[in-house]
Amino acid sequence: MTESPALPLTDRVAIVTGAGRGIGRAIALELGRAGARVIVNYNRSAEAAEALAAEIGGVAVQADVSSAEGADRLVAAAEALGGLHILVNNAGITRDGLMLRMADSDWQAVIDTNLTATFRMCRAAAAVMLRQRAGSIINLTSISGIRGNSGQANYAASKAAVAAMSRSLAKELARRGIRVNCVAPGFIATDMVEAMNRKVVEGVLDVIPMRRIGQPEEVAHLVRFLASDEARYITGQELAVDGGLSI
Repeated sequence: MTESPALPLTDRVAIVTGAGRGIGRAIALELGRAGARVIVNYNRSAEAAEALAAEIGGVAVQADVSSAEGADRLVAAAEALGGLHILVNNAGITRDGLMLRMADSDWQAVIDTNLTATFRMCRAAAAVMLRQRAGSIINLTSISGIRGNSGQANYAASKAAVAAMSRSLAKELARRGIRVNCVAPGFIATDMVEAMNRKVVEGVLDVIPMRRIGQPEEVAHLVRFLASDEARYITGQELAVDGGLSI
């Protein structure tokens, strides 16, 4: 009897931050279906994260990634499963507002969660991956970090900085077999987009060449590819999943 071929991420351990819902949930589900043991990180949405972990045979771990302690907790959970081979930094927040009305606290909260937390997760994960001499780090950026967006100076700055940081880390880590790439979603069918005014959504569709909103699974498919050996010669790149909005 012929054995079924191994799944592409069999025996790999992955962390997906902010995996309780939306794009993070789709990524965790995709990696789990590809054979990875997934640490499903959440901060508040415990029920959704635990249900997802049970579905894919992963482990739900509560951690606030904006703290160094949270990053260390996630990496320790991965090591308990046998190592850390894939890190997906998906957790992020928005605190939108026009520059002249933006409070310092709204600026700092977005920078702390979207940029500083991503750096801390990369640093903690790299310590394990360097010993393994292998690993794939995928940081979620945004189309806002590529082309800007009115009312999102803090968010756009944080995501553009993550992309620049990722290019630097890619150069630092490449010789030890660790790849660092970014995925930049455009307008994706998440709770945030679903809550937008319909006229605003229609206006967005007018400037997207493909004339539709993307699906979380379409982002997840690219993340799974970048996590796999099929992408073993790709590092330091930022790839947009945006229906052509960035061109």
